[in-house]
Amino acid sequence: MFTISNGIILKGQDLIPVRENIVVENGKIIEISKEAKEGKIIDVDGAAVCPSFINGHTHIGDSIIKDEGYGLSLGEMVRPPDGVKHVALSNVEDDELIEAMRQSMQEMIDSGTTHFIDYREGGVKGVKLLKEASKDLPIKPIILGRDDSFYGDDPDLSKVRIAVRKLLKVADGIAPSGFGEITADVADIIVEECNKCGKISSIHVAESESNQIGSLNNTNSTEIAKGVKSNFNQLVHLTNPKSDDLELVADSNQNVVVCPRANATLSVGVAPLTKMLSLGMKPLLGTDNVMLNSPNMFRELEFALKIMSVYYKTYINPVDLVKMATTNICGFEINNIIQKSVISEDNYAEFIVSKSFSKNPYLNICNRIETKNILYTINKKVNV
Repeated sequence: MFTISNGIILKGQDLIPVRENIVVENGKIIEISKEAKEGKIIDVDGAAVCPSFINGHTHIGDSIIKDEGYGLSLGEMVRPPDGVKHVALSNVEDDELIEAMRQSMQEMIDSGTTHFIDYREGGVKGVKLLKEASKDLPIKPIILGRDDSFYGDDPDLSKVRIAVRKLLKVADGIAPSGFGEITADVADIIVEECNKCGKISSIHVAESESNQIGSLNNTNSTEIAKGVKSNFNQLVHLTNPKSDDLELVADSNQNVVVCPRANATLSVGVAPLTKMLSLGMKPLLGTDNVMLNSPNMFRELEFALKIMSVYYKTYINPVDLVKMATTNICGFEINNIIQKSVISEDNYAEFIVSKSFSKNPYLNICNRIETKNILYTINKKVNV
């Protein structure tokens, strides 16, 4: 048992700042109050106490080719099966891939991340390699698998269904690349089988303007509209919506993830976060491909804060950004796959304690804190 004392706590799902103490016993928060003091007392004297981060979207497998292919187009970098990433993954040794993924996960741990949602290439083997890489590390990967049988203009649907079912025995869900690589029938199979198992179905949509134009020309429907119609649980990017795309998503209550730094690196646009928030959406924030960006959520938060004010000529409320990296996930728990906590009594203790540099706790996190400023990271696998 221990007590974090004298911290400025971002408490509950709304991240209300309070100066109180947190008592933790056996990995759970048993009391939050000004008077609470039990066990080992850790006086953090005004430090910021924030829920640990969830990285809403990663491709950790491409840790093996960090910064390779810079300046290439989106398709040249990531389109299966011939993108730079996929060629590299097809030629890497298992031990090399495991070590590269472990290094990236350690970077996430060091920068306050305790959960991440990963699009894992390589079928069942790819899922198992990530599980092996994360073994004994104080971080929880939510692994969404995919299989090469998904792709092509005329896939064997019986093989697709078999591949999906095999993946769902070991993965937390399924995540094909995008609608430019799969047919509507494949999308339907993925969503149907995931729903049967209570697992996550996720897909990239509208990452680039060219993807949206191609979708409209070929099917008279945007990628976002397809994602809504197919009923994928989670839609990633939405960088280039058309007409009423965002209204469709807001009405559907599907989970959304945005990845501002990756979009900037690939020159595909800036996600309309301000409009998403105005529609009542609760996006997650992700760092996307490790080959493009470090998986450090502090860097993602600061970039998102500033690019939105430059591009859309309006400030974004920093508390909304911090929620995107922490508590927004609470509305997306499917069959308890994620189980991400908030700082409240009776919940798991999953929080970071960092130095405080300003009176605004949210800007302190988005605009000031760096990895070196973290004093403690607390989660179910870590004690102090």
